[in-house]
Amino acid sequence: MPIITLLTDFGLEDEYVGVMKGVILSIAPQARLVDLTHLIPPQDICRGALVLVSAAPYFPPDTVHLAVVDPGVGTARRPVAIRTPIGTFVGPDNGLFSWALTEVEEWQAVELRETAYRLPQVSMTFHGRDIFAPAAAHLATGVPLEALGPSVFDLVSLPLPYLEIRENTVEGEILYADRFGNLVTSIGRLRWTGDLLTLIPAFRPHAGPAAMFPAGLVRVTVGKTEVRPIRRTYGEAARGELVALVGSSGFLEIAVREGNAAERLGLLPGTPVQITW
Repeated sequence: MPIITLLTDFGLEDEYVGVMKGVILSIAPQARLVDLTHLIPPQDICRGALVLVSAAPYFPPDTVHLAVVDPGVGTARRPVAIRTPIGTFVGPDNGLFSWALTEVEEWQAVELRETAYRLPQVSMTFHGRDIFAPAAAHLATGVPLEALGPSVFDLVSLPLPYLEIRENTVEGEILYADRFGNLVTSIGRLRWTGDLLTLIPAFRPHAGPAAMFPAGLVRVTVGKTEVRPIRRTYGEAARGELVALVGSSGFLEIAVREGNAAERLGLLPGTPVQITW
């Protein structure tokens, strides 16, 4: 029973996600469909890339990850499928998969050009239904990647999130606010070793540990607000207290215990974040 995950910015109000699932199940009726999310902010390729790089390693390696955040639909941007050790990715070649690819040592990509693995009529505005969903379904049924089209070696890459490491200082930026209002930053990945935190820069192939610092002694500055120290859990802070901690994906987050840091601070993605010790 092959697994196909779905990630889109389609929302839940319209029929788009359901129609994609219908196409998939018409081709691969035994497939198990897993919704990663359909609430990526419209056209936010970076947010989609972050979700994919965080989620894909937790699925079996033969999973097909169908992702559609596609502001360039109908243009010259290529539809692609990419096979990697952590799964096969299907979607637009607009950088959506580039951060996930930094996590693997090798990959193989093709352009989805073979018409036998598309719907007979291809809309200029709904490639998720007409190109990507059929391709994902056929791959899940065992069709070889090479059958879907010619090889691609020059995939589009997104710029990496800002991360600067200097002596006794790490600088990053706010990437987004999650549904709890926690501000997720680009400072990561962080790992606990006793009371120390080790920083291994994310999305940088072959990077080793780049910094180590005492979590209890650091000063975290986000915008013009200072937070200290870095906690292990929300429970270490008082209700309503602003807290810095390491999120489940290893990135520094700014939160309010039982509150909403995004609303309290009013900070936007791109706001500088700094750790000093």
